[in-house]
Amino acid sequence: MAALTKQSVQPGPSTDLQEGSGCYSCQEKWIGYQCNCYFVSSELKTWKDSKDFCVSHNSSLLQLKTRNELGFMKFSTSFYWIGLSYSEEHHTWLWEDNSTLSQDLFPFLKSVNPKNCIIHIPGRSILDRHCGKKSHYICKQQLI
Repeated sequence: MAALTKQSVQPGPSTDLQEGSGCYSCQEKWIGYQCNCYFVSSELKTWKDSKDFCVSHNSSLLQLKTRNELGFMKFSTSFYWIGLSYSEEHHTWLWEDNSTLSQDLFPFLKSVNPKNCIIHIPGRSILDRHCGKKSHYICKQQLI
């Protein structure tokens, strides 16, 4: 796997972090990291518009497996929409693929408003925000 360069990542990070994901190549303007492709937006959209953008690019809003999954963004200070929302039907937080949230990923999620959507600073914290407000977003395309 190609090594990452140490740089500060603001909204719309440089796509020259890696040519490909180390497993496959990613679409133009996407970042390859640990066998996944990520699109980090520089524009602001509502949660739904962010989700629709990701779907239109054969991906989904970010679904985190670990808190440190976005190692290439560890210097980011921006919040991004992620693919986590509250299911009234199931009375729990679900990822876009309907899988449940690991309790140790965000143990303090119980204190956020379930009517809102979730924004995340990579590797740090999450907050709830009205889904109709605009924020940056991250799409993820799993390659394996």
